[in-house]
Parts: sequence; structure tokens; C-alpha cells
Amino acid sequence: MDTRNGRPSLSEAVALGLVATGAVSIGIASIFGAVGAGIEIFGSPVSLSLPVDGAEMTSLADADGVAAAEYTQSLVSFETLDAGTRWLLLAEVALPALATVIVCAALWWLGLSLIRQRAFRRSMVPVLATAAFALIVTTMIAPLFGAIARAQMVEQLAASGADTEGFSLFLYQLDPAPIGWGIALALVATAFEVGQRLQRETEGLV
Repeated sequence: MDTRNGRPSLSEAVALGLVATGAVSIGIASIFGAVGAGIEIFGSPVSLSLPVDGAEMTSLADADGVAAAEYTQSLVSFETLDAGTRWLLLAEVALPALATVIVCAALWWLGLSLIRQRAFRRSMVPVLATAAFALIVTTMIAPLFGAIARAQMVEQLAASGADTEGFSLFLYQLDPAPIGWGIALALVATAFEVGQRLQRETEGLV
């Protein structure tokens, strides 16, 4: 930081610019990834992994040094799949992508604000808070949509006369890491709110 005028130094400006550019690039990549997944989901056939209740992997049962081996997933390709299940599968992919875009947009706005020396602008707190909320909520909801969709796929297999013994009827798996990042963003938003209040109080004293 340039102590004479408070402006970021050249190296700091370059670093902030790279962070902002990287955030935009990640956001764009997430959008393309979600679009590609949507094309596959609404295409035919649809290949997806269904959870299996620990089916024994007999090919390794007698292998030296192997105590146990089980299948936890089975890749199944569906020629036909109802629209409701497809939309649930798309939501499972699209919601995290949307959260990633929101978080990247918030990081881009933060980097741009720091470059312009306006880190405590009024929009910063709602932008960061929105990113935190989106990250936490989508992390909790997206796996639920996926679990419901896969349960419906198992039901479709059963209705077609296939032997579905061994498939998990409903498996909800939650990754707590994004929730932790969301809480961290919420704390950052709180810190910016405190900084805005202190800045207003300081300006009132001048």
C-alpha cells in the first residue's frame, strides 16, 4: 500500500486484478459446466451412478492382502427418464454452479473495490451476505434434489421388473466444507458492516 496517498501499490493492484480475473474465469467455467451437464441430463441415454448398499466385490474376495471389497455405486444408463427426475438432476448440478457464480461475482466486486479504494461501499455487505447465503443454502438443497432423483430412478427400475435389491432407496450426502466457507463469508460481511459503521463515525468527527 502506498502510505503517501493510500493507494495500492503496483504489485498489490496486479494481485487484486488477478484475483478478480480468476474469479470471473471460475464463474464462467461453472456456467459452461452446468450447461454441459444439462445437455447430458436431457439427452439420451442418461448415465448416472446409483448408490449401492455395500454389494460384495467378489472378484477381490480372495485377493491377498484384501480384507473386504464392496461396491458403493453402480453406473446405470437410462434410455428413458421422466422430465421431473431430469429437472431434479439438473438442479443438483445447477444450484452449486449458481452459488459459485455468485461467490465469484462477490470476489470480483471486492477486488475491484479494493483497487478503487472503496472497500467499504454500501453494496459490499449485501453482496457478501448474498454469496454466503447462496453457498450455504445450495450446499444443503442440491444433494437433496439428487437424492430424490436417484430414489425415483430406483423406483423406475423396480417398476420395469428389474431386481433393485442392494440399491439404496434414499441417500442424502452433505459436504460440510462449502457450509464452512459460507459461514466464513458471512463473518467477512459482518466485518465489512462494522468497518462501514466505523468509517461513518470517523467521517462524522472530521
